[in-house]
Amino acid sequence: MEIKFLKKGMKVNGQYFPVFYSSPKNNINGNATVYLRTYDSLPEEARKIFNVENSSDSQTDYFEKDRIRIAPTSPYFSQIEALVEANRP
Repeated sequence: MEIKFLKKGMKVNGQYFPVFYSSPKNNINGNATVYLRTYDSLPEEARKIFNVENSSDSQTDYFEKDRIRIAPTSPYFSQIEALVEANRP
């Protein structure tokens, strides 16, 4: 499986997902967070690699977009940190 993190999105096996990134300084556990901008779900392959969170509940009409927590021990962490800095205004 091929995963690429880009300035404004991520690609999973060539499929583009628009995202934005949150600094690890904003998370009590020091994790960086990747938020999907759409309600599309990540492919199952990506869900097996990342800790994807989504607490949607269709019975109460509560819907969330997927988000991924990237731990400091992850090989993707430094790349996400660099993208957070690159996206700063």
